[in-house]
Amino acid sequence: MSIAHRSGRQRLRSADLSRRARRGGRGTPHQPLRVVALGGGHGLAANLRALRLLADDITAVVTVADNGGSSGRIRTEMPVLPPGDLRMALDALCEDSDWGSIWGDVIQHRFATDGELDGHALGNLLMVALWQILDDPIEGLDQMAELLGARGRVLPMALDPLDIEADVRGEDGQLRIISGQWQVATCEGRVEEVRLTPARPRVPDAVIEAIQRADWVIVGPGSWYTSVLPHLMIPEIAEAIRSTSARRCITTNLSVGQQEAEGMTSLDLLEVLLEHADGTRFDALVADPTTLEDALTLSQAAEGRGIRTLLRQVSAGDGRPRHDPVRLAAAYRDLFDDVYGDVEPGPRTPDPSASTTDPPSEEDLHGTDR
Repeated sequence: MSIAHRSGRQRLRSADLSRRARRGGRGTPHQPLRVVALGGGHGLAANLRALRLLADDITAVVTVADNGGSSGRIRTEMPVLPPGDLRMALDALCEDSDWGSIWGDVIQHRFATDGELDGHALGNLLMVALWQILDDPIEGLDQMAELLGARGRVLPMALDPLDIEADVRGEDGQLRIISGQWQVATCEGRVEEVRLTPARPRVPDAVIEAIQRADWVIVGPGSWYTSVLPHLMIPEIAEAIRSTSARRCITTNLSVGQQEAEGMTSLDLLEVLLEHADGTRFDALVADPTTLEDALTLSQAAEGRGIRTLLRQVSAGDGRPRHDPVRLAAAYRDLFDDVYGDVEPGPRTPDPSASTTDPPSEEDLHGTDR
């Protein structure tokens, strides 16, 4: 199933795409800082909450393979992109005002009923309504961004809904084929190979243009196999990342070795990403030494591959792997300004007051509540 381009229908009103950054590097305070963030789910949302503190010229390029929760139910009924990850990215970019706050709550509101609406997020339904009215997913997202006062633009990585299939090896050594993004993201065992269907979806021109004009392209954090790697598996996006004049950064997860990355280390994830990147040169890597046991090993391996590493505490520090937007923004500020100098790993003592009933991490939530 695919989404057709808009033909002949007029805009409801022109979306304002002219917002620019408040600051660039230290030497160019009036130059817009153009950042493209690639990912999906809670990992991308955490990234955007940090980036919006530094710049307005942000483009989020979002995965469109979600088949869980509200998005999955919508996909079974209509030939549209799964809206959940796109909605979460828009919410993360909402303006800091009463208007942005209330509309962020509105699009995140989830119905609780005994009927068919139970579990649906209002923002998902609103987005699909705009797509049907405008017959153009990009324009629909731009209109949603204008409504929310979003500090940036949200784009789908493809105009065709994607499906993910993976070869997963379980603890018993048996290799299984797992189909569906939610199923892959939450399966037990180690993912050995992942595939997209279709393998060459249509990519929005705006995605390629944003990558080509960016100052920085950031890959991760997020569910590695279902949110991060898919961008590198689409030939047009991979080539745009490879050929852009922008600097490229990898932001690692705060935890590894769970669910789709069972038994893996941060270094394993880096090697998998570089293998899929196939010749793309990355300039920098951001990792948190207070949450990753192998942070120093990861840093040494990255430096050996010509990737400068910035070790900073970017976690909330409450014993759970959750990014703190201000700390992550501070790390990015140093990265963008070429200010390196690492912090030493500290003790990873869980906060006894932290609730054990909350979800374990941002990265592990992908596809579970769309």
